[in-house]
Amino acid sequence: MKCEWVRENITLHVYGELADDARHELEQHVARCADCAAELKAEKEFHALLAQVPAEEPSPNLLAASRMRLQEALETAEQGRFWHRLAFDPANWLRQVKFSPALASVILILGFAGGVGTSYEVFVRGRQPVTAVGTAPAPLEAAISGIRSITQDPATNQVSIQYDTVSTQQAQGSLNDQRIQQLLLFAARNNYNSGVRMDSVDLLTKKPDVSQVRDALMYALRYDTNPGVRLKALDGLGPFVKDDTRVRDALLEALVNDSNPGVRTEALRMIEPVKADGSVRGVLMTLAAKDQSQYIKSQARTMLAQLPEID
Repeated sequence: MKCEWVRENITLHVYGELADDARHELEQHVARCADCAAELKAEKEFHALLAQVPAEEPSPNLLAASRMRLQEALETAEQGRFWHRLAFDPANWLRQVKFSPALASVILILGFAGGVGTSYEVFVRGRQPVTAVGTAPAPLEAAISGIRSITQDPATNQVSIQYDTVSTQQAQGSLNDQRIQQLLLFAARNNYNSGVRMDSVDLLTKKPDVSQVRDALMYALRYDTNPGVRLKALDGLGPFVKDDTRVRDALLEALVNDSNPGVRTEALRMIEPVKADGSVRGVLMTLAAKDQSQYIKSQARTMLAQLPEID
């Protein structure tokens, strides 16, 4: 056995991912080779050091942004490659399973869990009574697979939301209803349908004084891929630019980084009442000096000219 092969597989050995025969050969080689033994010792020490560092949980914003980016990637990715390889090159797939005990274990566990889950759905959930529309308890975000539609009755201001779990369900209530607010917040952050996100953000702008709603609007302004949704979020955040520094910072980020000229122009207009603020003045100076948009550059210079000189 060559040292090169051993060093390429030392990490797999430390993590217990080598097949038994390969592990035995590697251990036999390490017992005879001082250089590879030193390499293995260093890898084990590094692994032990990493194990001492506590793993941090990702923030809700990061999870939601990652889901949205993954959805966009899946929508634009070339279809069929994985399934084509799986269907037409089974030998290669089986070879990967053979030499990766972890992969084989995962497949076995997933198959077992899928069977248990299916049995549970058929024999347990199938016997549960159906809850009437409007009386169901608030769903957990983890149980929601997507928001199908959002409508509002102009006569009563009642909001009707259809959402998918195992099957499509529906909830009705006013904007003050906690269930409705939770579903709107979920739709604003996670839904793949930009039209549904637009409807959700539009309704949330009517309750921007709620802390969670304001956070969702700032999230939509920062991360939503649809410029119409971002403009809606700006409308809801407008009244809080003077008093909430987080909102002000979100508008400045949009002004500097947003790819849509309309969003940037609206953000510039909305910070006009707080242009004397130090952070706003600094951004305006940067834009006036080197922004690629001539309109933004000109407006920033005009706003700066209206400010008193700093002593």
